[in-house]
Amino acid sequence: MSDTTRTNREAQRATYGEPLNETFDRIRQTFELTQASLASILGLSAPMLSQLNSAQRVKIGNPAVLSRVHQLNELVDQLAFGQIRSEEVPTRLEQIRSAKGSLGRRIPPVAEQTSDEAVVTGVRSLLRAVASEAELRGAAELLEASHPKLAELVRLYGTGSAQESVDHFVEHKVMF
Repeated sequence: MSDTTRTNREAQRATYGEPLNETFDRIRQTFELTQASLASILGLSAPMLSQLNSAQRVKIGNPAVLSRVHQLNELVDQLAFGQIRSEEVPTRLEQIRSAKGSLGRRIPPVAEQTSDEAVVTGVRSLLRAVASEAELRGAAELLEASHPKLAELVRLYGTGSAQESVDHFVEHKVMF
């Protein structure tokens, strides 16, 4: 890997919480998409997706595309937690493809249930609605020395995997 690629992947990690190739690979594997079909859903040209994936480009400049990436990540989590059925995925992918997107972030509705997964999805959505992954990571770094458990919570729920967040929640939740 060249120094430029390494530097650009680190810039992507600072901006998005992980290099975009990891994000795109997770989405493609989960939904069994080709790179061309992912580009189509995101509203990007295949060459642009390739440049982002290979870290020739660092940032997603179009807010609608970034919004679709976030929506696809949420859909990955919803499928992993059983909040949607696999037969619903094609319809949801088409809804994401046609979404206009915006500069603002949305908080997806959490079902009326109070399952551990629903609670974690709500907390993760809330954190990601008020701060970028880079901001959450920075906040966690600031908290680390004086409040390490709070730093872990911000880091884990803000930028960690859905399953790690649920495991943490199950371990620490208090029953009323």
